[in-house]
Amino acid sequence: MELANIEKLLEKYLNAETTIAEEKKLKAYFSSDFVAPHLVEYQAMFGYFSTSKNERFTKTIQLKSQKRNWKWLSVAASLVLLVSVYTGYQKNQQKEAEKVYAETKQALDLLSTNLNKGTVAIAQLQHFEDTKNKIFKQP
Repeated sequence: MELANIEKLLEKYLNAETTIAEEKKLKAYFSSDFVAPHLVEYQAMFGYFSTSKNERFTKTIQLKSQKRNWKWLSVAASLVLLVSVYTGYQKNQQKEAEKVYAETKQALDLLSTNLNKGTVAIAQLQHFEDTKNKIFKQP
């Protein structure tokens, strides 16, 4: 290969414009012992690419299995259940208290009405008593 062609391919390679066939020509040129002195610096780069292609990772990789901690989920679900039951119980107690209050108010209104009827009757009796005392002159 002539040197001018290699320099053009190298320029295209550095601009990322080469094809795979052109890159193979560059690798073949730089892996040979006859490299131009001003292009020796690129020989290490292409040498690294060819040796790194043969490297293999031989260690085994242990992947941690991701077990979900369902215990925390059950604790959270229990707390949500307890809060909802407590809230429902409080609302039920409030409704029960309002119902008892309404029944008590109704009973006291009925008692008040009956006592007012008795008060009117006692007022009439008091008027009768005053009139009787005037007639009979009792102290």
